Amino acid sequence: MEFSEQEISDVKNFIISLNSKANSAVIVEGKRDADALKGLGFSGKVLEFHKFGGVSKFADLASRYKHLIVLFDSDRKGRYLTGKIMEQLERRTKVDLSFKKELVTITKGKIRCIEQLSCYKQLI
Repeated sequence: MEFSEQEISDVKNFIISLNSKANSAVIVEGKRDADALKGLGFSGKVLEFHKFGGVSKFADLASRYKHLIVLFDSDRKGRYLTGKIMEQLERRTKVDLSFKKELVTITKGKIRCIEQLSCYKQLI
């Protein structure tokens, strides 16, 4: 894949913006997603959804955070899980989907799975 200088800069700023969110956690689907974020310099708390064994258990733990940033994949499963998480957590804590929308805009839809962010690792 080819990336413009603007796109690379925007991804850097995206990670900086994620890092600046105090008392928050980023929710991803699994380990490869978490590794991709950390590989780009994300230093905050990452919660891997699949480690918790279900939506209810996950919601109980995740509601401890004041601010949750959902970064699930853009595939059918990711959209389904986003809906379930929103259902369970919207009254318990602040759930933020703006970073997911921003990522789609930055990458012009090229990145559909969070783990694909690792392709920026050598460029940043």
